[in-house]
Amino acid sequence: MYSQLQRVYRRIFPRLMFQVIGRYLPRKRKLSILDIGCGNHSPTLFKMYFPACTYTGLDRVPDYNLLPEDRANMDHFILMDLTAADWTQIPDNAYDLITMAHVIEHIPNGEEVITHLWQKLKPGGYLYIETPREKSLFLPSMPGTLNFFDDPTHVRLYTPVEIANHLLQLNAEVVRMRVARNWRRLIFMPVLLVLHLIFKGTIRRGALWWDLTGFAYYVLARKPMKGA
Repeated sequence: MYSQLQRVYRRIFPRLMFQVIGRYLPRKRKLSILDIGCGNHSPTLFKMYFPACTYTGLDRVPDYNLLPEDRANMDHFILMDLTAADWTQIPDNAYDLITMAHVIEHIPNGEEVITHLWQKLKPGGYLYIETPREKSLFLPSMPGTLNFFDDPTHVRLYTPVEIANHLLQLNAEVVRMRVARNWRRLIFMPVLLVLHLIFKGTIRRGALWWDLTGFAYYVLARKPMKGA
């Protein structure tokens, strides 16, 4: 099961997207959420941060790094390959929030996918995208990915300008576009380095250094209300 230590860590250091989204969507609201790329315990983490939400996960594999608790926290699951998607599986105007964190760099047709996902958002809903920056092309190589090319499944780098311009073509309101840095983790970086060394035997894990190096950026966009 998802360990108690991991739960404490995630409550103290939640994923950046939860902190960003929490500025605009109340945690206790009954949100309808579609999470694109729902592995790595995402269902459990979403239910920890948005306990009243209805969570739908979408992935091209049914069981990517998920525990029984994660499956129990997933209200719905959609099996879909974004490079050959059947978008009729997902209702239009159905979700308050759609997230796509570190997914778009794995597909060549990102703009097409964003266009289809935009149709699935309710008016007033939010789309969160997080993906590596151009800077990641020049960062040192590390296990867990610090250089863009560390992950052989990365197929395309999407620049902030490309993403923002495409969203603007969809009549989106680009609410925030920033370098993805969790300042709480940065402040406690010396402690986290020691903990990683104790529990994992190394500090050479790429994701540990994402905040310090500015490995990624995020874009948060809002769909206008009807008639707006």
